Amino acid sequence: MTGLLPVSGAALSADARLLSSIRDVGARRGVDVDYTDDAATAEMLARHRRTLSAAEHGPLMWLGSLALVAAIVWPFLGHTVPAFEGRPELAFGPAGPLLVVAVTSLVVVRRRWKRELLHPRLAGYREVLGLARAHGVPVTHVPGWLVGRSMSGDRETVPIPAYAGVEPLPAGPPSGEATEGVASAAPPAVPSKPASVESYEAMADEGGWHDEAGCLLLFVGIGGVAWAVSEGNALGHLAAVVAVPLAITTWLAGARQGRERQRLREAAVAYVQALSAAQSAGASVPELSPVLRKLLEEEAEKARG
Repeated sequence: MTGLLPVSGAALSADARLLSSIRDVGARRGVDVDYTDDAATAEMLARHRRTLSAAEHGPLMWLGSLALVAAIVWPFLGHTVPAFEGRPELAFGPAGPLLVVAVTSLVVVRRRWKRELLHPRLAGYREVLGLARAHGVPVTHVPGWLVGRSMSGDRETVPIPAYAGVEPLPAGPPSGEATEGVASAAPPAVPSKPASVESYEAMADEGGWHDEAGCLLLFVGIGGVAWAVSEGNALGHLAAVVAVPLAITTWLAGARQGRERQRLREAAVAYVQALSAAQSAGASVPELSPVLRKLLEEEAEKARG
């Protein structure tokens, strides 16, 4: 799953104008990566992803988080300690220095993370993706970490640059050197999207309420029995007779839906892997849907740990 690049080197090299612009980006940024080399680009992205993760989740982040929690909790608990009784400087005073330590640590973490995110290699690659879009080359997906987007949010710290659209090259038969070996240069076929993947996209965000509804119905049944026993009212037994089977039916429906979603998810993972293989073979892979982009991010996070 992590082998799927935002855009392949073959797609970037197909238009001489785009290729020239990419070369200009590399020269201007002074980077040592050929963005049209898929292996080198994948290695560069993986290396910077690890560096960003280390900056974002390192010891300084833990120190800042713990200090922040302590600064918030101390004023509420410090005065309850017998040894601090009558000594406000101990009961409340440490909260201030702890807050300073917390803010300082988190600010340093943020600056390190932002500095790494703005590294010339990554900044140049974001320019390459923006140029690819401007030239009509489909960008399969943009990793959230590359633009500083969290898994739960849509705000991008450093979005992909937007450039004015470029007129596509006129269609026509290849000429000159390009006519040599035309048959061998034909791009591989891109796998078509199976119906199971379309079903996964349609139902990926559905469900999730069966457990809660089942528990609520079960509590209704238990409450009905308790009411019938304490008040001698037969309606309580009737509520239990109705609610408990409904709870079981709801749980079973949720289990079936969960199994079906898992089956469709596996089909979606296989489809994205097939796209990755096609891209590695030189195919220009279409843009993923939001559901598949989310799946790709989830699988990448799972693979990292």
